[in-house]
Amino acid sequence: MDIERQEPFAMHSAAREGKVSLFESLLKAEPKLASHKDQDDRLPVHWAVSSNNSEMLQLLTQQHDFDPDVQDGMGWTPLMIAVSLSGGDAVAKTLLRAGADANVKNFNGQNALHLVASKNNLDMAKTLLGQDPPASARVRDKRGQYPIHRAAAIGSVPMVSLLLKHRSPLNATDDAGYTPLHHAVAEGHGDTAVALIKAGAEVDRRSTEGFLALDLAPDREVRRYIERSVEAEGMEL
Repeated sequence: MDIERQEPFAMHSAAREGKVSLFESLLKAEPKLASHKDQDDRLPVHWAVSSNNSEMLQLLTQQHDFDPDVQDGMGWTPLMIAVSLSGGDAVAKTLLRAGADANVKNFNGQNALHLVASKNNLDMAKTLLGQDPPASARVRDKRGQYPIHRAAAIGSVPMVSLLLKHRSPLNATDDAGYTPLHHAVAEGHGDTAVALIKAGAEVDRRSTEGFLALDLAPDREVRRYIERSVEAEGMEL
């Protein structure tokens, strides 16, 4: 068809630029354009989600051959893109209703829960963990990190607690030998460090370079806060 021959990526451009009317007319005229990958190895659905456009996504989900888990050149699914967006929850939920699998991994070994933990999006984490099957909190990426490592690094006590309730490893080490406790302390998140210790984090675990978590405190105040808080809980470091 002429429209395909003249501009094979017109639908991608329309999705990227949020041109809904043009996108819809292209989809009706030549539905198979929706399955074409562009120079970035992305389909129109990846761009529609990137632009946080629910209307275009709905049009795509109505296609009989719609694949909610199709991956781009980095292994990212539309769901991964959606949960990484600020305000992308509605689009993410549309994808989940369309059958998106929260446990697909990108080429860095991350699932959607890694990305949600990094964004500290507690509501979306609960949504993913409530799927059937649920997103796994026990997926380790290529850096050896679980979602809880990311939650600890950004200092989210609620996210850490939620992941632990869903069987996240507490004392797992990443490629640097860092536990979630190491990450929390290194980033100066005293409250998160204390929460991890109360949950049973091993304070005597050393990193690959031989550092205890407390050795990584960015200043004396953070270390003293952790020490005082743990003592107040009747525990020992």
